[in-house]
Amino acid sequence: MGKVKTSVYLDGELWKEFKELAVREGSEVSKLLEEAIRNYIVRELINVDDSDIPIWFEPVKAGGKPASEIVREMRDEREKGLLGQ
Repeated sequence: MGKVKTSVYLDGELWKEFKELAVREGSEVSKLLEEAIRNYIVRELINVDDSDIPIWFEPVKAGGKPASEIVREMRDEREKGLLGQ
């Protein structure tokens, strides 16, 4: 899909600070906004409650830990990286 033009209502001071940030980083406001939206979507996908999803296989242990625990640790590390923590 190509680019779309949209209108949103934002707090004036917040928008001013956001534009100043874009200038300081030498970036375009649109690119920073796209990145913020993309990060929000990724964060929401990572935080999906999978407790009701049935498991149709036997859990595998790797290095003495269940694979699900290792994957969860990797996801948590990825989330921290995406959030800059």
